[in-house]
Amino acid sequence: MDKGRSRWNWLLLIPIIIPLVPAIYVGIEPRLFGFPRFYWLQLAFIALGVAVTVVVYRKTRHRKP
Repeated sequence: MDKGRSRWNWLLLIPIIIPLVPAIYVGIEPRLFGFPRFYWLQLAFIALGVAVTVVVYRKTRHRKP
């Protein structure tokens, strides 16, 4: 494998592709703390992006000897 590239980087596609699926947004229910699905899903996608980025960073950083 090419130096500087890792298979872990493919995980970064998850927070890009998941919000593009329109079937996720259909409907108002379930509500979370009174907010319709669309609004709390947007916040969940931010958390998903942060979590995936942290995992990829920790798995791909190069440790100095």
